[in-house]
This record gives sequence, structure tokens and C-alpha cells, in this order.
Amino acid sequence: IGFVAGARRGHGVVLVRDHDGEWSLPQFLTLTGGSVGWQAGIQGTDVVLIFTTRKGVEGLMNGKFTVGVDASVSAGPVGREAAAGTDATLRSEILSYSRSRGLFVGASLEGTALEIDHEAHAFYYGTPTGTLPRRVPVAASELRHFLSDLSPKNLATHAAANPAPAPVVSPRMIEGLRRSLNRNSDQLQAILSPEWRPYLTLPKELQQPGTSPSTESLTQILGRFTEVSQSPDYRRLAQRPEFQTTFELLREYERAIVASNPTLQLPPPPKDVRRE
Repeated sequence: IGFVAGARRGHGVVLVRDHDGEWSLPQFLTLTGGSVGWQAGIQGTDVVLIFTTRKGVEGLMNGKFTVGVDASVSAGPVGREAAAGTDATLRSEILSYSRSRGLFVGASLEGTALEIDHEAHAFYYGTPTGTLPRRVPVAASELRHFLSDLSPKNLATHAAANPAPAPVVSPRMIEGLRRSLNRNSDQLQAILSPEWRPYLTLPKELQQPGTSPSTESLTQILGRFTEVSQSPDYRRLAQRPEFQTTFELLREYERAIVASNPTLQLPPPPKDVRRE
């Protein structure tokens, strides 16, 4: 979060990591008030807030949120302090860091107000906050992938201690995502040559309202997009925003379908007993 010293106001983004280790799309925030220990000559400061509990994240996403009031905060540990993990730090719901001269240090932001920036969200994604995006800019996808590369893959220990709620995916949300996916797919098809269009065409069921593609057809089209995105031979296509947005929405659609039809976790079925 960039924080302008004079007005004590800044703008930033928040990304949330779910139970499966997937990062959300960036949501825009404003930051007002508080203090990060300004020094003479400093015009701005970068601020990083790490929310350590689900409660803090939910409070932030539900509206205006005041650091130190709605959740406890402490300056994040650095160097040897990070390895030591003091009791005060471990109890904090938010760890804060700031950088004003090229070095991140622990910072206190007591009294700072964080609020979702609805206007910025609508401008960036083309839809109001809380609805499916009309478009997914390339930079948003790149940030998610960058964080995924940096993040540990095994969240089993953390998830067991602080389980995340099961996602609620309604048919209306899936239909909205399907429409967004088809709009962006049409834009992608418009820049493709005739020989490429069939290869990246969405399944017919995905193009029709109220129908869902089979698992096989969805897996196949995802595999094709993945192959293009990873091959250096198709870099020019993979770097196009039309391709990246369609690919991102396709993956979002797959996750929504899986979440709306959870598989029951059951023990092995009983064995048949034959009677002679």
C-alpha cells in the first residue's frame, strides 16, 4: 500500500489466499490516517499488512476497517526477531511493515482506516464490487501467479488450525461467469487465424445458457490453453490480453463448477457378501 505522508492517505490492493492455496484477484483499498513514524524529507512510504486470521480478513472485506480497533496489530518481526517469534507478535492479528528508504522495517499503524475502494474496482474490472469481473487485466493475473510462485504449497497445518469456510457458488454466479467467459472468448477468436479458432473454441455447452460442459471437454480446453501459455513457440499469443483474460476466466469457471458440486468424502463402500 503506498502511503502519502502529507495527506496521510494512500491506495493499495489486498489479495486473499484460500484453503487450497489459491490467491484471489486483487481488491482495491484506501488507507487513511494512522502513523508510520514519518521522518523529515520522506514523501511517501510503502506499507505491507499481513493478516494472520480469517476474522481479520472478513472484517476488512465487509467494509471499513480500523487497524488496532477491529483487529490487533504489531510491528512485524525482521531479521532475528522473525525467527524468534515473540508472544506479542504471535498473538497479533495483523503484522505491519513499512519501507521509506529501501529497507522494510516493522511499523505500527494504530488507528489507520482501511476501506474497499469501490470506484477503483469498477474502473479496473468493469463491474461493481462483489460481482464477477467483466474483464481480468493481465497485471491482475500476473500478480496472482507471482504470489503463487513465492508461496509455500503445503497449507495443511495452517488449514487444520484455522479452517476456511466452504465457498458458496450460486447458479447465478456461474451463469455470470459463463457470460463473461464467452464475451472474452469472442474477442480472442477475433484475433485468431482460421486454423487456430477451432483449437481454442469453447465447448458448445459452455456457449449456451443453462448448460454445463462435460468434465472431459472442460479438461481438454483447459489443457489447450495451458499448453499455449507454457510454450515459447506461442509466446506472442500467450502474452495477448485477450488470451490471458479468457484463460483466467476459464480457470475461474472450472473452480466455480467444482465448488458448486463438491465430492462427498466417504470411506470405502462395503463389500458385497455372497451367500451360498
